[in-house]
Amino acid sequence: MSKINPKIFLAYDIRGIYPKDFNEDAAYQIGQAFVNFLCSKFQIPNSKFKVVIGRDCRLSAPKIFKSFSQGVISQGANIIDIGQVATDSLYFALHYFKTDASVMITASHNPPEYIGIKMMAKGPRYLSGDWGIPQIKELALKGQFSAQGRSTSDGSRAKHQGKIIKKDIIPHYLKYILNLIDLKKIKSLKVVVDAANGVGGEMIKEISKKIPVKLIPLYFTPDGNFPNHLSDPLIAANLKKLQETVLEKKADFGLALDGDGDRTIFVDEKGKIISSDMIIALFANYYLKKEQKSKIVYNLTCSKSVPEVVKENNGIPIRTRTGHAFMKVAAKENNAIFGGEISGHLYFRDLFFAESGGLTLMVMLKILSESNQTLSELIKKFQRYYRIGEVNFKVENRQKVIQKIKDAYKDGQQDNLDGLTVDYWDSSATSWWLNVRPSNTEPLLRVVVEAKNKEKAEFEFKKISQIIKFS
Repeated sequence: MSKINPKIFLAYDIRGIYPKDFNEDAAYQIGQAFVNFLCSKFQIPNSKFKVVIGRDCRLSAPKIFKSFSQGVISQGANIIDIGQVATDSLYFALHYFKTDASVMITASHNPPEYIGIKMMAKGPRYLSGDWGIPQIKELALKGQFSAQGRSTSDGSRAKHQGKIIKKDIIPHYLKYILNLIDLKKIKSLKVVVDAANGVGGEMIKEISKKIPVKLIPLYFTPDGNFPNHLSDPLIAANLKKLQETVLEKKADFGLALDGDGDRTIFVDEKGKIISSDMIIALFANYYLKKEQKSKIVYNLTCSKSVPEVVKENNGIPIRTRTGHAFMKVAAKENNAIFGGEISGHLYFRDLFFAESGGLTLMVMLKILSESNQTLSELIKKFQRYYRIGEVNFKVENRQKVIQKIKDAYKDGQQDNLDGLTVDYWDSSATSWWLNVRPSNTEPLLRVVVEAKNKEKAEFEFKKISQIIKFS
């Protein structure tokens, strides 16, 4: 066995470049560690442990799946293989098949040379840097497992091998998700969806057959090379074709997916990209009309308009740190009816607090069908303030820079929930706030500034930029 690069164990998942950072040997040992950590934690005999595994279309995904799976069954555990699917299908499969855990082989929106593993335990409980990933890292780096997870001197494989069986989750998931929305009230709207040659298009295509939507698909054929554009919908250049097609076809809106189909970015009927916090406000408004006094979770870099809209609709806003693993934990702990973060992850209680490109599409169709307004008109009432960010700055000594910013704004209300947030928000016209947080994967600082007017936002952003530059 080759040594595992410890840097692939991140805050939200395990991820790296194939095969330089993350290869078959690493996947095999991580599969072993995954089983033994969860079996120990939940007091489940290895032979009774079941995990459902899906994968995206990356060229390295089948290889990593095979090696990870061999690691799992070498420990006596059993696998349900649901094949190439979007991540939301995998989340549903955990509950449908009543397995002890689920694993998605994916690198999400990263370039094609990356590969990774997202993990979830029954509950649902998402493995992250707070729980699960550090323990699996320690076990995997140590290696040498027996069937019961005890160390062996020769690294011999377990005598009792688990089994791998293949099952199709799509028909069951489709039936479930279509029951979450009153389809009779959806009008025949025209929608452009860009699947970025990832795996999210398949479910969208199946849903479109059951509802009166005029679907215009872009790049629905899965291709791990991502030949048309990279699968990160947060990069504006990747949305150019979607914007052009919305205008050309006079569509009601456009929707972009990432590589594994769990992030969604909208374009309005004018071809304008909509910031995801405005979508969170729109969806919160919709859900709170259905169920008042419910909780809505949002990550702390969203606009101040998000908690305002929640409160205006008799809801309870829950502010939390960034990252899908942390957001889902907060949503579950608060039984939030809905939640979202600025990166395009939207979370639904109806889907076990997970994301779903298909459900996101249907909710938007329902909102527009019940309204006499266009998407741009609906969003306009939530666009109350001027926001800059997230802007990335390459910084080596990130904590030193954060401390300088903290000192420069020591008269503001500060918290360290996720990086540094400084709040000067009040009733005045010059109210503003900032957040600066370190990237979990790169030597970057991400900066967000929002103010009640453009001049104040630009002034403070320039000041922060100078602090970073001369630190």
